[in-house]
Amino acid sequence: MRRTKWVVVTGGVLSGLGKGVVTSSIGRLIKSQGFSVSPVKIDPYINLDAGTMRPTEHGEVFVTDDGGETDQDLGNYERFLDVSLSKLNNITTGQVYQKVISDERNLKYDGKCVEVIPHIPQEVKRRLKLIGKNSDFVLVEVGGTIGDYQNVLFLEALRTMRLEGEPMVFIHVAYLPIPKNIGEMKTKPAQHSVRALNEQGIQPDFIVARSEQPLDEVRREKLSLFCNVKRNNVISNPDLKSIYEVPIVYEKQNFGELIFNRFGLKYKKGKLVSWANYVNKIPLFRKKLRIGVVGKYFDIGNFVLQDSYISVIEAIKHASWHSKAQAEIIWLNSKEFEKNPLKLSALNNVHGVIVPGGFGKSGTEGKILAIQYLREHNIPFLGLCFGMQLAVVEFARNVCNLKGAHTVEIEPNAKHPVIDILPEQKKLLADNNYGATMRLGSWPATLKKGTKVHSLYKKDLVNERHRHRYEVNPEYIKILEDNGLLFSGQSPDRKLMEFMELPGHIFFIATQAHPEFKSRIMKPAPLFDGFVKACASRL
Repeated sequence: MRRTKWVVVTGGVLSGLGKGVVTSSIGRLIKSQGFSVSPVKIDPYINLDAGTMRPTEHGEVFVTDDGGETDQDLGNYERFLDVSLSKLNNITTGQVYQKVISDERNLKYDGKCVEVIPHIPQEVKRRLKLIGKNSDFVLVEVGGTIGDYQNVLFLEALRTMRLEGEPMVFIHVAYLPIPKNIGEMKTKPAQHSVRALNEQGIQPDFIVARSEQPLDEVRREKLSLFCNVKRNNVISNPDLKSIYEVPIVYEKQNFGELIFNRFGLKYKKGKLVSWANYVNKIPLFRKKLRIGVVGKYFDIGNFVLQDSYISVIEAIKHASWHSKAQAEIIWLNSKEFEKNPLKLSALNNVHGVIVPGGFGKSGTEGKILAIQYLREHNIPFLGLCFGMQLAVVEFARNVCNLKGAHTVEIEPNAKHPVIDILPEQKKLLADNNYGATMRLGSWPATLKKGTKVHSLYKKDLVNERHRHRYEVNPEYIKILEDNGLLFSGQSPDRKLMEFMELPGHIFFIATQAHPEFKSRIMKPAPLFDGFVKACASRL
């Protein structure tokens, strides 16, 4: 009988350390040994999922095949491990409390007094063990920072799992700052974060030292001594040019072997060769592509949050590397085009442009202006989800001469509602029930032979992930097609338009889906691959 082994990753000092990349990289090492790996992200917020949170607040909402709106770290897990995860791989405080309260209301506690402890940690353990049922290893990333009261109950669940005899390794990721006025790497914040973890009854087996520069021996010895961790179990994790280098850096420090030793397993070196060979070639690519991304989820205070589009960014990189090129991503704020349309000339300075998904009115007209410019100037264009919807609006307005054409999401009383809502969703929205009301998860589409989209996928039926409520209005399909727009992919019942393209254009393709979610470092998403090749042809 399989005995699941557990690797728990916690974080200290500050958030945004890259625990998701650490977890993914450890998973890559374990998977290279032939074991099945199931990663889990624990998020200590009350939201049931990430679906109702602003991208500038929480980063990208990553969608799974089964329709889960999850934390963006699941995207890293999938990209590193080349797996398709479930919504069950993201656990939130809201989910846990909802289940416990529901069980209490249904008398599943047999009249007991239901309390935070032990019943909340018990529900956490139930969910974790459900995931571990069919996996050799479960990697558990605990969101937040040690010292936050929000994740205490999750730590309590994991502490008691180890106490109950579950084979478990704890890895603590801590930041080692280098203050500019001192110029020396400091370990004290990491020491305090480990002490805070000790207060929860957990002693880490490993420390991953996140820092700008590699860890030196002086700092390694100090962390070992004051954090009660063996010297060789202090792992250096400096800033790197590519996150995909992290497993290679870990392999050089025997991190995988050290973890396996804790479980009494033998680790075979040399199993990461194909990954390392590919990643090590990337810096040698000399072609430079300037890829514009016209979005609006950039600004949060005085800072720019690229996490809003992390899967799009990674998909661009994967496709560029596949074409032996480097991508320079140019961020184009659609709100600036609205203020001054003359700024659209900036689109001449890039090799191609992506208009990604989004919600809400802000910046919409700027995106439509950008799409029109790309269409009229024969510049490669890839539209994703909202990007496709706005491409239809632009074509309807400026080619079909349907003045007042719009999506009802932005203009409910549009004269020509070329993008309309799914009928079954109207009542839910009328009741302000916005959570999980969209067309979510993997949906099939049949592709028309002879189209550019079909030539990229090289198959008649494809499945891509979706996250939207609005569709091309069937009443306008004929006039759009009569004026030259080609719907190259439809749902099998032919009711939903899934892909569109403009024949004769260098590359003008859009999809209702989010193909970026299935892009992998060695297997780029077909639409991104075709888009990048079109961009490269303009060098």
